[in-house]
Amino acid sequence: METQELHRGRLIDHVQLVVRDLPASRKFYEAIFKSLSIPIGGSGDEYFWADELCISNAGWEGARGELTGRHHLALQADSRAVVDAFYKTALANGGKDNGAPGERPYHPGYYAAFVLDPDGNNIEAVYHGEAKRNARSVKITF
Repeated sequence: METQELHRGRLIDHVQLVVRDLPASRKFYEAIFKSLSIPIGGSGDEYFWADELCISNAGWEGARGELTGRHHLALQADSRAVVDAFYKTALANGGKDNGAPGERPYHPGYYAAFVLDPDGNNIEAVYHGEAKRNARSVKITF
């Protein structure tokens, strides 16, 4: 078995989005993940994944033939410039504006942009401002 690494954070272990048009979603997500420096971890004809997010079509066994509804996912960015790049990249790859980059009132330094993916999911990139982390992620190797 090939060695694999997983990086885990806080509450959510993983999320699956079941989409209508997997090629359109792949184009969108591969582009925004690249802008956020998140590598695609795996893929197949019916799915692909990156870190804790799996995106599949309804034909994949885990989907059981059903599409998911509208969700809001927030992805962490390393800087305001990365949020800006995410937004521009998303719009150029099938995303629709749902909130241009800017400060939000959630806490001081909260800088985010919102786009709708090809299935209408609200995808956010957020930079929480200058902060100190005790670790970038939890690394699991198996």
